[in-house]
Amino acid sequence: MLAMLTSSGCAAFRASTTEVDVNRTTHMKESYDFVDMRQISQSVADEMITTFLASQATPPIMMIPGIENRTSEYMDTKALTDRIRTEVFRSGKAQFVNESRRADLMNEQGFQAANVTPETQVRIGQQLGAKYMITGSMIEMSQRSPRQVRVSKTKEKYYKLTVEVTDLETGLLAWTTEREFARAATLPLIGW
Repeated sequence: MLAMLTSSGCAAFRASTTEVDVNRTTHMKESYDFVDMRQISQSVADEMITTFLASQATPPIMMIPGIENRTSEYMDTKALTDRIRTEVFRSGKAQFVNESRRADLMNEQGFQAANVTPETQVRIGQQLGAKYMITGSMIEMSQRSPRQVRVSKTKEKYYKLTVEVTDLETGLLAWTTEREFARAATLPLIGW
């Protein structure tokens, strides 16, 4: 065995990098991952486009301040909302204000007002307001197999994403949807 490891140059212990298909549907563990992010964001965007936005006479102006992470783990909910916004925007069924860049917009307008020729200066006070706000939350519940004599342990995780569209003028909920999924992983007690 030692001779085999020595003759192979310990190839089994070398670091390597490979391309991963972002469209894959398999998961490495029971936790939320990029496969889930892609699938649920696409599903929510598709439903929003074909139901709520299809009933609008003209493409409404919307904003996405974010999805609240109510799980016990780090989750990049900005990536989730960015993907929803991108898919909805590409459909042509909605327009979006860039709420995350408001300070930058105001700084640039102030700079232009003080330093740019009148012909190339943008007009101040012409920004459009959003009609609808997209918000929501992601929750998680988990459980493990009970303490007992066994050769493996099982972990289960349940996630639920709720997305809401609120009318900014009235404060009324205009549309909502949920996506939920659960996954179990069985891990051997011996091994790595």
